[in-house]
Amino acid sequence: MTRCYAKRVSCRSFAVCLIFAAGLHAQESGKLLDILAEELKRNFDALKEKADPAPYYMAYEVTEEEADVLTATLGSLQTSSPTRTRNLDITIRVGTPKLDNYHRMRGDFARFTAGVAIPLEDSPAAIRRRVWLETDRVYRLASQRLIRIKANTQVKAAEEDDSDDFSTEEPATFAKDTPKLVFNRKDWTEKIRKWSAEFSKHRGVLNSTVSVVASRQVRYLVNSEGTRVQDGRGFARVLIAAFGKASDGMDLSATDTFEAEVASRLPKEDTITAAVQTVAKRLTDLLRAPPVDPYVGPAILSGSSAGVFFHEIFGHRIEGHRQKDESEGQTFTKSIGQPVLPTFLSVVFDPTRKEMAKTDLNGWYAYDDEGVAARPVTVVENGILKTFLMSRSPVRGFPKSNGHGRREAGAEVVARQSNLIVNSSRTMPDDKLRAALIEEVKKQGKPYGLYFEQVTGGFTTTGRQGLQAFTVMPLVVFRVYPDGRPDELVRGVNIVGTPLASFAKITATSDQPDVFNGICGAESGSVPVSAVSPALLVSEIEIQRKAAGVDSPPTLPRPTVNIQLGGVQ
Repeated sequence: MTRCYAKRVSCRSFAVCLIFAAGLHAQESGKLLDILAEELKRNFDALKEKADPAPYYMAYEVTEEEADVLTATLGSLQTSSPTRTRNLDITIRVGTPKLDNYHRMRGDFARFTAGVAIPLEDSPAAIRRRVWLETDRVYRLASQRLIRIKANTQVKAAEEDDSDDFSTEEPATFAKDTPKLVFNRKDWTEKIRKWSAEFSKHRGVLNSTVSVVASRQVRYLVNSEGTRVQDGRGFARVLIAAFGKASDGMDLSATDTFEAEVASRLPKEDTITAAVQTVAKRLTDLLRAPPVDPYVGPAILSGSSAGVFFHEIFGHRIEGHRQKDESEGQTFTKSIGQPVLPTFLSVVFDPTRKEMAKTDLNGWYAYDDEGVAARPVTVVENGILKTFLMSRSPVRGFPKSNGHGRREAGAEVVARQSNLIVNSSRTMPDDKLRAALIEEVKKQGKPYGLYFEQVTGGFTTTGRQGLQAFTVMPLVVFRVYPDGRPDELVRGVNIVGTPLASFAKITATSDQPDVFNGICGAESGSVPVSAVSPALLVSEIEIQRKAAGVDSPPTLPRPTVNIQLGGVQ
């Protein structure tokens, strides 16, 4: 199962997003690259000479991260946690590119080491010693696994996809300094105290936070083929979250976020103040809203909601490693050259795009975690499936990487999504899209249609043994009545369905794209992603009521709150 934590997050995913959104700091020189390259050559040469089996490929990747996270609630600072870390990941391949220790056995995922921390300073002696010990450990694990794999291939049925385990790619040389992390802690502390104090005015809010994270990440990668890559990125986010409990015990939340590459690009103070007030009002409205009933009928998904829809239903199913793994459902493995989406839709994954629709994108990078340059990949053109997202793990018909080998520090690389961009040739303005929804409601004889304005994330099941299904978790949903009544806010909605049936129901799109920024969790850990899509009109979508809460609202009366902060009471 893959799970994606969204631009607008639930209570459970709130802390996770703050942690994994961090990307952070390094000393801007080639010194660490030099240390890694020299130690890699020394260890690789020694293993090739003395070890049996000998490695044919090695790589060292160091991920250096620096973050500053501030969280306030009801006008009071709750957490303040500046951090800086350096983590080393080692890849060693033994055997041959045709069959090596990363070969996937049924029901098994090749993960050799969770990575280790290394010194923050460029101390050659300390770094070399840590790298040396870890290389020895990872080599032992790699060689032991190759023995098991060879034994497994002798007793198991032949695999349907007999492509190689590793591709040959051109070495890359790239070095770019990442701007230093600039973050005024005092200024931001005052701001989030002021913003969080606003929630004290709203009786329905049981818990609330306003957080800001500023982060910077620098990656150093060297391999035995001659690749030397140093690149990085910044990331900043303001996250606003409020939580409450309806009279029937259902837990409810309202959130909003703002993302940018650096803190200075975040919106001005008055924009975030207005967003805090909107979140508080939205939660209050949700507490009064009626719970949803199970329903199947026409709907519009806003652009950000549609982005999550495509990410969950489509994006994970065209990740390359899933086409080779026989434990996967392989929804689209044999669909190259065939229609998989309506003819008016095309899908591109483009990690080179840093901005779209006047919004900074979260899924960009210059080089992936195998040292392959990022590039745009047209996966679907006019409804026809053209290719898969590829790492250096080939699948039948696709022997090369297209720059989508990704991981979180401490995990093993697999093919992952980047910036998913949906393009449509059947567009209309928002008012006409709404009119088309109402017309479809009348045509089907339904009492209402649905409008999904905001989502928090979703998850999908891709394994062969399970149901090929998905769940998208909306936060803000309206009933749209065909008789002209005002739209009605409802609560407790989950979108459910199966992928192939859902794609066939898309009938038109709006003419304006919207951006969803999030963090996606799967086999190779949590990685930053974006999805850009116009709003979608679907002739049929299925919803179900989410699980009700166990506890009732608080029995005790609220304490008296009197917050004085910058003139706010």
